[in-house]
Formats: sequence, structure tokens, C-alpha cells
Amino acid sequence: MNAIRKFTVYKQSNGKENIIYLSGELDLSAASELAAVLDSVVNQENQSLTLDLRELRYIDSTGIGMFVSVLKVRASMKAAFHIQHIPAKIQRLFDLTGVSRYFVNSNSPTANQRATERKEEII
Repeated sequence: MNAIRKFTVYKQSNGKENIIYLSGELDLSAASELAAVLDSVVNQENQSLTLDLRELRYIDSTGIGMFVSVLKVRASMKAAFHIQHIPAKIQRLFDLTGVSRYFVNSNSPTANQRATERKEEII
């Protein structure tokens, strides 16, 4: 019996940046798969880290918590971290939970402005 994969993660690196492409449903059952990929790149402070959510259909509190954890690590190292191509329903969830103000959406026209205005401490 072939199991249908609900979540896939793909990493692309070029020596200057790491882009992680997420697809499907990011929930507790997929967290370990994403954690394995993130663990391999999150501490590379000389390379930017971008999460591309273009194909992400669903995220739960586990996934949001992982993004916040990555944000904290990258912020403590003063290393670049971006989230791009956020689907509208996931952006709405980020807005409702209050985390969107901490995530720099590199496709947003106000991304650079929001990044420089971010003065609050990350919890």
C-alpha cells in the first residue's frame, strides 16, 4: 500500500543562501522531517535562510512554533532569515496569532520597512 505524502521539504543551497521549500501540510506528524532539514542549516550564520511557503497548504501550532524557534536562533546570530510566498490563508493565521510582525516576507513591498521597524523583543 502506497502512503500519500502529506508533506514534503526540499533544500536548495548555493553557498550564499539556503532556501527551504515546503509543500503540503506541516503539522506534528511532519515536524521531525522539517526539523532534520532545518537543523542542517539554521546555524550557518554566513548564509541567509529562506523558507518558501508557496506550496504549503496547512500549518498548525507545531509548525508555527518551529518557525519562531528558527527566528530566535537566527536573530541571536544576527543572521538573515526570510519567509517568502506565504499563501493568503497561512498569512491570515500568522496575523491572527501575532507572529507575522516578526516574519519578514521577502515578497511584501513593505518587507524592508517592517524589518527595520521590528524593535520588539521576540518572546
